[in-house]
Amino acid sequence: MANDQVTRRDGLKLAAATVGMMAIPKAAGAAGIAAGAVTSASVPSFVTKVDFKDPKWNRDTYARMDGDVDPTREKLGWLKGTAWGVRDNEKVRPLFGVEGFSLVRVKQLEDGSWRRMLREIVFYRDLDTGELLKTWHNPYTDEDVRVVPIANDPFNYTISDFLPEAPSYGGLQKTAPAPRKPFLLDWTEGPDGTLICQTGIDMIYPSALQPDKWPRESAGPMNRVSEHFVYTVKRADVENPRLTHIPHVGSWSRVTPWLPWMLMGQAPGNVNYLCTFQTLPNVAALPADLAAAARAMDPKWLSAPTTDYGPSLSSLEHYAHEQTPAPVPAGWSPPQPPAAPAPRKS
Repeated sequence: MANDQVTRRDGLKLAAATVGMMAIPKAAGAAGIAAGAVTSASVPSFVTKVDFKDPKWNRDTYARMDGDVDPTREKLGWLKGTAWGVRDNEKVRPLFGVEGFSLVRVKQLEDGSWRRMLREIVFYRDLDTGELLKTWHNPYTDEDVRVVPIANDPFNYTISDFLPEAPSYGGLQKTAPAPRKPFLLDWTEGPDGTLICQTGIDMIYPSALQPDKWPRESAGPMNRVSEHFVYTVKRADVENPRLTHIPHVGSWSRVTPWLPWMLMGQAPGNVNYLCTFQTLPNVAALPADLAAAARAMDPKWLSAPTTDYGPSLSSLEHYAHEQTPAPVPAGWSPPQPPAAPAPRKS
């Protein structure tokens, strides 16, 4: 076996290493063993030798960041940030706080790929009080609207030696077959022993919220969405064969149409999210009101899927399936950005 491939037996021979920059709390029920450390003979082997040009190393490292390759465990990711409104001829303005979490389970497939099975839920907070929002005053329309959290169950895909295809969102996004490209991520090595991974996707595809049926919720016939992620890890953790999950901190940005529940119609502009994220040891570490709100919606949001199912949809498609079109007031029209200021006379 090659030196960069670590077996379960090899990993179990090594002493537990201290996690550096982002120390992880001990996992519940595993006293004395760092969360994400090999504890079970059922853990598959994975590549640990850093090689940015090796698709298998990229595959295994990403699976260990995004989840925990011990199939008996689930990984809890927590995010927090702000959503901003963007329109012409005015400053970008903060709209509401963003906070949520996801739980993911990873299982290895026969060919060595990893199947990532995830559910995620994201709520919105009042920027002044921090309270979770049930209604929100839309400054663009001067009306109170009902807030709908992001609640995606599931969002699954396979992490393999090749870059994944774009998500289909239930068949809405159709892409022509293309030559398969090796799974090579954008890595930078920092001078302080850190590795930084940047990944993301840019899409435009038909909206499930078409304007003729959803005049107030639809931003138009097409969704233009971008999501980008930055993971920062310690190289020593990546190389540690005892760590089935690699602790990290990172950032998530999202550019998306006006959220359907904002009732902006086809008004010009969009929403930008900017959030940080990291791993938490268990749901007890979540803010109490966040966990309670998720539990009130359904206790399932507090655990990762144990089986693979679908389809995998975004919050925009779920909205179309779960909500009903808002009434259109007489004389209503989408709000428009302010006019451009007149040129200054010299």
